[in-house]
Amino acid sequence: MTRKQRRMTIIGGSLAVLALAAALVLNALRDSIVFFSTPSMVAEKHVEPGKRFRLGGLVQPGSLQRGDNLAVTFEVADGNAKLPVAYKGILPDLFREGQGVVAEGALDAHGVFKADTVLAKHDETYMPKDVADALKKQGHWKDDYGGKPSDSNKTSEAGKPAATTAQGNAQGAMR
Repeated sequence: MTRKQRRMTIIGGSLAVLALAAALVLNALRDSIVFFSTPSMVAEKHVEPGKRFRLGGLVQPGSLQRGDNLAVTFEVADGNAKLPVAYKGILPDLFREGQGVVAEGALDAHGVFKADTVLAKHDETYMPKDVADALKKQGHWKDDYGGKPSDSNKTSEAGKPAATTAQGNAQGAMR
């Protein structure tokens, strides 16, 4: 074997080992790649108690109950299923009923999601594409979810947001 052939064999073997390692890592993280699971997904997967994951959905109106020592219980729903959530701590300022929420924690033996972190959705017009697609597929999509740009969010002819001056006039827009 010549020196060039040995070098190519070593490089080829290294690439094969690297590809195998990447495949094993991606296979191990297959279920963890999802940003959050909806209550329907939790029911379908039959998640065992104690396994940590993120739960996302809308806080059910009328389900929020405050207890002693910052204890809070509420239900998270996605239109098809509901999951009770228990959390102890200070809730985000934007947290309220009917609002989107992502909670991180684990299910207990009684099927209650024990959250140790709660994140509230910060903008009422933003929705990730996969969530919007899931709502459309389930038939729960509302036309006002997409939001309509207001006059303060003028766009240029290219469809990109136009810069505004201190007086609020759009720059780059056709006059």
